[in-house]
Amino acid sequence: MIQIGDIVEVIDETLQGKVIQVDKTNCTLQTEDGFSLKFPINQVVNVSSDEIRVNYQDSLQAIKEKETKHRRRRIVPKSKEKNQVRLEIDLHIGQLIDSMHNMTNYDMLTLQIETARKQLEFAIANRIQRIVFIHGVGEGVLRTELEYLFGRYENVTFYDAEYSKYGFGATEVYIYQSKTLKED
Repeated sequence: MIQIGDIVEVIDETLQGKVIQVDKTNCTLQTEDGFSLKFPINQVVNVSSDEIRVNYQDSLQAIKEKETKHRRRRIVPKSKEKNQVRLEIDLHIGQLIDSMHNMTNYDMLTLQIETARKQLEFAIANRIQRIVFIHGVGEGVLRTELEYLFGRYENVTFYDAEYSKYGFGATEVYIYQSKTLKED
């Protein structure tokens, strides 16, 4: 109950003052600056009593803290995905041949692309759905050629492989079963 002499604050405003007049629906308060303002009685809160005060900012902060305390759910792969065979092919030239002596950049790139094509055909033939091609970062020539190769297959989608495991230097290919090479 608001009475004359109480110190009140106005809801949704930054006004505080002393109640100088009260009737059934309104109360008049005098601000610290000496202004007399009239407000509906349901728009003021008594702050001179021992009641606990909570302002809008405090309530927002409490809601925010409560929301952040919830644990974030970790996405656990389905057992089918977890146990699925994932073929890894390292296309670094040093992994494909013993010596690069007398090989041009074109020869090395051709060997890497042919290896990728053969491995992709092998995976399609053996119904392996996921392959990770490790190509490294470099200048991006091999990556671009791989994307062109993968784009020729309508049963293939490709995307960056898991960053935490491969960094930016790998592409993962997902093979949908029972489709064929696109006609040019």
